[in-house]
Amino acid sequence: MGKTCKKNIVKTKRYESSCGTLLLGSIEGKLCLCDWLVEKHHDHVERRLKRDLKAEFEEGTSEIIEKTSKELDEFFAGNRCEFDIPLLFVGTDFQKMVWSELLKIPYGITVTYGEMSKRLMKPKAMRAVANANGANAISILVPCHRVIGSNHSLTGYSGGLAAKQKLLEIEGVLKR
Repeated sequence: MGKTCKKNIVKTKRYESSCGTLLLGSIEGKLCLCDWLVEKHHDHVERRLKRDLKAEFEEGTSEIIEKTSKELDEFFAGNRCEFDIPLLFVGTDFQKMVWSELLKIPYGITVTYGEMSKRLMKPKAMRAVANANGANAISILVPCHRVIGSNHSLTGYSGGLAAKQKLLEIEGVLKR
């Protein structure tokens, strides 16, 4: 008789924001997913989480998902500048380093990919930083929307440029 391998479960729940639909996911008391459902990017994120966590997604909720929903409501209402949610990064060491650096960008401030590369002591790694930024599975809480092009243009965003613009408007970076 073969062994049965128990899969981990990522609880998932949709969250409707003023910028679009997000999928929230938690496992073992941490948020591992806050991802836009509009782009093909989501399929890559979902496959990575399932593979690396040896997990299946199951619709439902958790204490972390409910707390995240509440804090996102406050953020979108303009009443929250920081999040207080335990996070679980799922990716390569380099990606985790980039995502940790994203957490240091203050509310209402933007930086360029070049600045991010310099902060990480990898000034020639702008493309790698941009790719890691794009692989971020925890949008908004890990503020990849605060990273812009070298000419200060809004560049690619997994939720679409309209969502990125709206998020920066909420933070007062752009005029409404």
